[in-house]
Amino acid sequence: MSDIQVRFASPQDAPAVAALHVLACRAAYALQVPEAHWDATSMAKRTAYWKEAIDYGEPQVMVALDGQDIVGFVGFDRSRDPKSKNTTGEIWAIYVVPERIGQGIGLALWDAAREGLEDEGCTEVTVWLPLLHERTLRFHETAGFKREMNTARTVPLGSVKVEEVRLKRPLG
Repeated sequence: MSDIQVRFASPQDAPAVAALHVLACRAAYALQVPEAHWDATSMAKRTAYWKEAIDYGEPQVMVALDGQDIVGFVGFDRSRDPKSKNTTGEIWAIYVVPERIGQGIGLALWDAAREGLEDEGCTEVTVWLPLLHERTLRFHETAGFKREMNTARTVPLGSVKVEEVRLKRPLG
């Protein structure tokens, strides 16, 4: 594996983060979500979303670099779940270039997000994951997350609905 560096994203990283997000989602949801869904939103709009997130820190965005190339990113902040405690953080998104999965990039991003959430005073962290993504579920379970019973929800993704479950783990 190359020497992966993780740092906070800068506004100039927004186009690369947006492109990686679409690339990783296309691969992750290939058998669930029609290709047309990913083409429905312009890359300019996706880039604007990530630039605003980076500018305002909501969520906080960190990127994994291999040399000058962004090979992964994580977005994290306080939990968006309405009934969560104010000490609960959430991984809003964590993605790695598909051909680089399994090379420790996700772990480096998770470590950076965990440290950032601890610095913010969070004592636990949650993440919502699609039930059909066994590899993603395994990654998070290996990182100490446990599935929370009775948290399944259905979210629309284009013309399909995706079943998600929330996982949680303590920090520290």
